[in-house]
This record gives sequence, structure tokens and C-alpha cells, in this order.
Amino acid sequence: MTKATADLYDEFGDELQSLPVQFLSFGRRTAFDGPIRTIRCVEDNALVKTILATPGDGAVLVVDGGGSLQTALMGDMIAESAVANGWAGVVINGAIRDSVAINGLDLGVKALGTNPRKSAKLGAGEVDVDVSFGGVVFHVGAHLHSDADGILVER
Repeated sequence: MTKATADLYDEFGDELQSLPVQFLSFGRRTAFDGPIRTIRCVEDNALVKTILATPGDGAVLVVDGGGSLQTALMGDMIAESAVANGWAGVVINGAIRDSVAINGLDLGVKALGTNPRKSAKLGAGEVDVDVSFGGVVFHVGAHLHSDADGILVER
């Protein structure tokens, strides 16, 4: 079981970055952690679909969608693929759709909100690059911890 983020911060303090963005939580996993993989894409979820269809091995996908709520970057079918491929969770600096269905899945999801509108599917973006939002830098391979209190990331 994942150690509570508050306890982790008390123990490790400045070794961790605390993300101040107030994400909404989706999925049945209210707490999750794992090594980080990243995608930078705005209003185009083709890379999200492609990466979550590969073995996750307990990793967390961090998607920097530029904070856009104009389109959803993940829906129930992509989330089901993430579960089938062993991903621990997904953090999206953007929107999701099919939130009721996603809430029934054994996956941890954090997102800024929801929007039923589909995204583009052109494959625009970058995979496994450092991304940053909310003053936190997400390095590929660093460890992310998430629970009801928030998100912590190794420096």
C-alpha cells in the first residue's frame, strides 16, 4: 500500500516537490504511485492512447495538456487499456471524459476536470520529455506519489 503523501512529506520534506494544483480524482485507486512517464500534448490524445496501450509496469503517466479544458485527453476506452496494460495511474493537466465509467476502473486518475468533447488524433506532441506545471518538474523515471491530499514528486 502506498504511504500517505502527508507522511512522506514529513519524512522527506525538501527531497519532494509538492504539486499545488487542485486536481479532481477519478478511478477506484484513490492512492497510487510509480515511476513517471510523460507526454506533452494539447488537445490531441493520439500519443496518450498509444503509450497507455503499452506495458505500464506500475508506472504513472503524466500528461501536460497545457491546462486546456477544451477537449478530453482520455476517455473510458483509453483508461481501460491503461488498466489492461498495468499502469498505476494517470495525471492529466487537462480534461478527461467518461468519468462515470473511469470511476469504476482500477486506476488512479487526476485531472483538472471533464469535457465530453473528443480531442484531435494527429499524434502531435512529445513523449518522455521533462514536463512542468504548477511549479513542479516531472522527470521521466522519477517517482510520483498521489493520494487524496495531493501529489508529490521526487526532485
